[in-house]
Amino acid sequence: MPVPRVPRSVLFIVAGSVAILAQPDPADPTPLVDKRYNYPDGIPYQVDYNTAAVRGPQVGYNICNSTTENQQSMCQTSFVNHIDDFCLWAPPKPNSTIGETEAEEVAWCTKPGHGTRLIPDGALHGVQVLKTSDYIQIVGFIDQSKINLTPDDYGGELDPHGADLRGNPLGALMYSNAFPGSNGNNGVYQQVIDWTNFIGANAFCIKVCDPAKNTGPALCQNIYDRLGCAYNAPNNARNGTFEVCDGDNMTPPGVYVSAGATMTYFQPPESLGPVTTVPYTPVVPSSSNCLTYTSAALYTALPKSTHSLPTASRSSAPVTGAKSGSESAPAATASSAATITGIPITAGFLSVLFAMAFLS
Repeated sequence: MPVPRVPRSVLFIVAGSVAILAQPDPADPTPLVDKRYNYPDGIPYQVDYNTAAVRGPQVGYNICNSTTENQQSMCQTSFVNHIDDFCLWAPPKPNSTIGETEAEEVAWCTKPGHGTRLIPDGALHGVQVLKTSDYIQIVGFIDQSKINLTPDDYGGELDPHGADLRGNPLGALMYSNAFPGSNGNNGVYQQVIDWTNFIGANAFCIKVCDPAKNTGPALCQNIYDRLGCAYNAPNNARNGTFEVCDGDNMTPPGVYVSAGATMTYFQPPESLGPVTTVPYTPVVPSSSNCLTYTSAALYTALPKSTHSLPTASRSSAPVTGAKSGSESAPAATASSAATITGIPITAGFLSVLFAMAFLS
């Protein structure tokens, strides 16, 4: 089913609701999305250092390099580049939940070189990358206990907004070398302004929008934090499969067509209780040119996990480690998308129940 074309005016109506729902902290009134830094030389030690702010300063730092690269790193500068080179936000301390630590998350990456923690070997059980004209979306399955989440945490959303516009985590920066503005140069990074990362229930999705486009505030929306990956990042990801596909843009979260009319849905406030129904079913955009990889060829320099809670779910196709790889992606094979099942809508409604506790 093709994704219906949405008028540009609708994009801006949905995107503009972010500003309406949030209020800046008077002690730090500059929104995180308005703090721009060239990578790597323009980045400050801390983006959010104001001790007078209601939530205090960020717990980590943004200047990250070989001296900070270890499994205790507090780096809060993240990257989304390629299937073998991306990061997720997760807690710095074991046995945590997203709801309790959303302001404190640190970067966990799949590849050395960013000054961050590394996602342990065996944690990733399947990854799908969708590359569209306006964004890059990565969806996958993970043993979340290996990145300090309790195995039963349904998680929540991390994003550069939050109720005080200071972001969750505080001071979080995001960069990518995968958009056209980098001209194919892996050493040229662009700051990503609009992004979203859901993680929980041993699954994740992260979407970063091209900073050169004006569609980021709508396509990388942050006001549907209670609806999870199914509505914010519709996908065909499969547990046990690692693939990269070209894809069409999704219809912006919250936007749908009913009886020929374009409608916009807004999630109700948490005070009204759990979201039990949504008036539309998200459409997974068309994808093509899928290439599949083996996990052993992708994630070649990951450390062994130092802890794993015994009740965490595990994949039947565990990831295996190897020696360090090269800058280019490993060889891939063509894949058919005919039998893809994806992260189901039920996971989206589970994520309704794991909504993060934003400041109000």
